Amino acid sequence: MTDMSNTQFFKVKTEPEISVKKVLDVVYNAMAEKGYNPVNQIVGYIMSGDPTYITSHKGARSMIMKVERDELVEELLKEYIKNEAWKCEQE
Repeated sequence: MTDMSNTQFFKVKTEPEISVKKVLDVVYNAMAEKGYNPVNQIVGYIMSGDPTYITSHKGARSMIMKVERDELVEELLKEYIKNEAWKCEQE
């Protein structure tokens, strides 16, 4: 019989954390490989929350669903600002 006075430990293996930037990179490339317009599809997903905008090719759909949509927008905006894309339009 098992000794009921001892506590057993159970450790769940967690998936390694993947950056939002990497998720967007994988999703973008998977969409392009399948012949979709990645920008349109990602925007559709962000606006609606409907994962069917994203292909399941290369696990893209399951990856993007692990990231909150506001985190996707935040990453996109940070990259846009970092690259100062609006300066090109003013010149």
